Amino acid sequence: MKNERPVIQVDQKVPFLKAIPLSLQHLFAMFGASVLVPFLFNGYAKSDFLKNVLHTTIDKLTPDQLVQYNHVQVIDPALVLLLNGIGTLIYLLLCKGKAPAFLGSSFAFLSPTASIIASSTSYNDNFSKALGGYIVCGLIFAIVALIIGKVGTSWLDVVLPPAAMGPIVALIGLELSGSAASMAGLLPNEKGAFDTKAIIISLVTLAIVIIGNLCFRGFLSVIPVLVAVVAGYGLAAVMGYVNTDSVTSAHWFSVPTFVMPSFSFNAMLIMAPAALVVLSEHIGHLFVTSNIVGRDLTKDPGLHRSLLGDGLSTILSGFCGSCPTTTYGENMGVMAITRVYSVWVIGGAGVISIIIAFIGKLSGIISSIPQPVMGGVSLLLFGVIAASGIRMIVEAKIDYSKSKNLILTAVVFVIGISGVTIKLPGNVELKGMVLATLVGIVISTLFYVLEKLKLTND
Repeated sequence: MKNERPVIQVDQKVPFLKAIPLSLQHLFAMFGASVLVPFLFNGYAKSDFLKNVLHTTIDKLTPDQLVQYNHVQVIDPALVLLLNGIGTLIYLLLCKGKAPAFLGSSFAFLSPTASIIASSTSYNDNFSKALGGYIVCGLIFAIVALIIGKVGTSWLDVVLPPAAMGPIVALIGLELSGSAASMAGLLPNEKGAFDTKAIIISLVTLAIVIIGNLCFRGFLSVIPVLVAVVAGYGLAAVMGYVNTDSVTSAHWFSVPTFVMPSFSFNAMLIMAPAALVVLSEHIGHLFVTSNIVGRDLTKDPGLHRSLLGDGLSTILSGFCGSCPTTTYGENMGVMAITRVYSVWVIGGAGVISIIIAFIGKLSGIISSIPQPVMGGVSLLLFGVIAASGIRMIVEAKIDYSKSKNLILTAVVFVIGISGVTIKLPGNVELKGMVLATLVGIVISTLFYVLEKLKLTND
C-alpha cells in the first residue's frame, strides 16, 4: 500500500505542540508579502517627502535631514500584524470554522493609497482619508455579501467579466513596477546618477527570492520572500545601509500606534474600484480553497459569509489605522503542500500574529528594512501580480474573436497604462487601475445592455 501523507481536515484539532510550528508556517508564508504593504505605504510618504520637501536624494541627505526622513511614517507595521490576526479570527468565526483562510494585507489598494498619500505633504492626514476609503470598501464587501446571499454571483460577470478583470489585475502590478524599480535603485536620480549599493542589495535580494521559488524544498519552499528579505537585510547591514535607530529606541513591549480615519468623498471614490478587484480575487480564492480541501465552501459556510468576514475585517482595519485585508494565495499554497487544512492551525497563526504585534523590537526591525531590500522583492511580487492577471485571461479561455472581449481588454489596458488622468477637487486624480476599473464597468454594462437588446453583431 502506498504510504501517503495524512490529511488534517478543516475541523480537526491538532495537538498544541504540533500546532505551533504549523501555525508559524502559515504566518511566515504570508508575513513577507503582508508586511510589505504597510512598508510601501510608508515608502510612498518618504519618497514624496524626499522629493517635494527636502528637494534632494537619499544619498545626499545631511544627518538632520536623515532624522526627518526616518520619522516619516503613516502606518505602524505592528498594527497591521495585530489587525490581520484579529481579522483572521473574525473571519473564522463568521464562517463557523468551516473555511480555512488567513487574512493578510491587500495589494489591490496600493495604487489608490499611493495617490491619496502623495496628494499633499500632509501625509498623515492624507492616510486618514485613505482609511475612510477602506471603511467604505469594507461596507461594499458587506453589501455584496448580503446580495450574494439572496441572488447568487452571476451578476458579477456582468459588471466585471474576465475580459475586464484579467487586465485590471495585471494593471495592479504593471503600474507599480516603476515604484519597485525606483526602490531597487534601478532608475537614475534627478542628476542621472545611480546608487550602486542599492542596486547590489536589490539584485541580490531578487536573485534569492527567484532561486528560492525554484529550488527551495520543504518548509523553505513556502517562505522564499521572507528568506530573501532576511538575507537582503543582512547584506544591507554589512554594507552599512541599515539605520537601526528604530530598533534601539523601541521597547521590548510596545502597543501599536492606532490612527483615526477621516472621510473624504474623493478618497472614497478612488478606493471603491479596488474593492471590486478584491471581490473578484476573494471569490476566486474561495473556489480554489474548496478544491484544495475537497468541500464546496461557496455553499457551506457560503460565499456570503466569507465575503462578510473579509468586509468586517477591512472595516475594523480602517477604523484602527491598518490595511484592507484579503485572503492570501500563499496560505492556500501551504495547505496544498502540507495537506493541513485545520482552521485551528489557521486560528493559531492569527493568535501568534496578534502576540508579535506587541513586541516593539520586532516592529522596529520591520521599520528599519532598507528600501532596496523591499525593492528587490517587489520587482518579482509586482510582476507576479501582473502575470496573475494574464493567467486569469488564459484560464477563463476568453474568445477574442468576439469584438466585445477584444475591445474590453484593449480599452482597459490602454486606459490603465497610457497615463490618462481625470483630476478631481482636492488635488486627487483618477488614473491607472482605478480609472481603468471604472471604465471597464461602464463598458461591460453597456455591452450587456446592447446584447440584451440584440443590437450587437457578434
